[in-house]
Amino acid sequence: MSVIELGESIPAVTPHAVSVSLPTWSDNVGYEEGQKEIINKLTTGYPRFFIHKLIVAFAEEIAAKYGAPSQQAMLFPTAKTARRCMQFIRSNPPADSSTAEVRVVDLVLDRSKTSSELLLKISPCISAVLFPSDIFSTAKQYWQHSGDGVQSRRAEFCHALFQEGTLVEATVPQPPSGGAQKAARGPRRYQKVSVDKKSFGQAREGSESPKSPVTTVISEARESSQFLEERFGRNLDASLVGRARSSICRRIAGSLMDDAEPAVEFSAKTTLSNRGVADLAEDDVYLYPCGMNSIFNTHNLMLQARGQLKTICFGFTYVDTLKILEKFGPGCQNYGNGASEDLDDLEARLKAGERFLALFCEFPSNPLLKCPDLERIRKLADAYDFAVVVDETVGNFINVHVLPYADVVVSSLTKVFSGECNVMGGASILNPQGRYYSQLKKLIEAEYEDNYWIEDVIFLERNSRHFVSRIEKINENAEVICDVLRTHPLVKAVYYPKYNDSKAFYDECRTPKGGYGGLLSCTFHKTEQAIAFFDRIETAKGPSLGTNFTLTSPYVILAHFQELEWVAQFGVPFDLIRVSVGLEDAKDLKARFEIALKAAEAVE
Repeated sequence: MSVIELGESIPAVTPHAVSVSLPTWSDNVGYEEGQKEIINKLTTGYPRFFIHKLIVAFAEEIAAKYGAPSQQAMLFPTAKTARRCMQFIRSNPPADSSTAEVRVVDLVLDRSKTSSELLLKISPCISAVLFPSDIFSTAKQYWQHSGDGVQSRRAEFCHALFQEGTLVEATVPQPPSGGAQKAARGPRRYQKVSVDKKSFGQAREGSESPKSPVTTVISEARESSQFLEERFGRNLDASLVGRARSSICRRIAGSLMDDAEPAVEFSAKTTLSNRGVADLAEDDVYLYPCGMNSIFNTHNLMLQARGQLKTICFGFTYVDTLKILEKFGPGCQNYGNGASEDLDDLEARLKAGERFLALFCEFPSNPLLKCPDLERIRKLADAYDFAVVVDETVGNFINVHVLPYADVVVSSLTKVFSGECNVMGGASILNPQGRYYSQLKKLIEAEYEDNYWIEDVIFLERNSRHFVSRIEKINENAEVICDVLRTHPLVKAVYYPKYNDSKAFYDECRTPKGGYGGLLSCTFHKTEQAIAFFDRIETAKGPSLGTNFTLTSPYVILAHFQELEWVAQFGVPFDLIRVSVGLEDAKDLKARFEIALKAAEAVE
């Protein structure tokens, strides 16, 4: 395997990639320290942490047109999401900074300037939060934690309309229709024409260069042409988006298990039970632009349904899950160890009269792969009236059924559900048997805003068609790698659901044919050994997980660099290496890990 150069996208030559290559340990440290020689080489990054350059270019043009010279813009898909960010900034003003100038500019389609049925149907829009530059870090916090920020494909599409003058400020009066207007069509990939390699290239060559300083036209064309020609056989037909969305929801609900089945019409009222719960329907699944956004919106939903109560974060969860529970609402009781003793403490608090909104947990957790005792948690929730929200991203519903224990299940579809590492997505699933179902259903139907961009929907539907068979192969490969690591004398510990102390809790939820997943972590007896292993391993190396290819990262360095002492109290070593196992040939993958272990041996 050839090494992906520092700062290049993962996958390579993919303009909307979800990961970025940080191939050495020092690269990861330098990235976290903000070293310019590292940062300047990054072509992209994980979207909630690194604002895509296409988005930055669009934001700069909006700020230049509508803002003051000292202002920046942050982009959101709708007016509602932008105003949530504005409220967060005003509620968390930085020291010595004024929030008086923070405002929102809403950009909407000027319907008099287009005859495109597609544009008129989807009515694209963008809202920008304008703020003084010294408030950027506060705005970025909201972007990272909430997942509300605009996605890169939507920004690219809307930027083209903005430059044409077809996307205008909502307060600007609309001229009467019927005049001789140039028909706005948006990026060429949305035009419904037959395509082959030759004609697609000619279409690209005939298009105008974008005004953005980000030169991604060639690579974007390469991604779109390869994806559309090899998998679609045509340009994107946006009329299929409803069917694609339906197929995604059906897969998540557990009713669409045939890898080859395309997007077709489906009744939302059909009852399903493949997730271990009766009466689960397609319309109990709600899609979001990313996994963290599903958590953010589920927490908001709980606050609206049950009032301003503190939340429980159980186990060592992903960093932004805890941040959401701490920063948005009345606070959080954090049980970072996720141990039986923590449940004892929680039960004592409940018996003493404390009341909570909901308990959020992962199954299993990231990166230690521990599993909470969901059966006991469910009993406490029923006895003391709090909701249970389970993040199944790492376990996934092919391996485990956690919905019977939860009121809501959340998941990052960016990860193994997609596998391709080229599109973000998230989902929340309401348990129709849950005690709060009717209340939550009524609220979410009133409050839900579908912000999942149409092209992202199309990409995710195609990516997820082989979800079931991919999980089976990934499960097998992960156990092979676990065996290699567990039998090596330099490896101090391997964290994997099959070998953790919480295995019994995992097995309680494991499906009849389920495995133990594709995520594992390990530590070495010496940090120098971990560094040598990481630098030598011939896999992709960067943030994210659940990719079709093996992806390795020094997870704690990337996720908790500024709080290493804090994470240590929960038994999370700073030099832990996390491995997301992919679909490679098992023999080849095993050989790569053995070679990297040889490099660790050389340290001694």
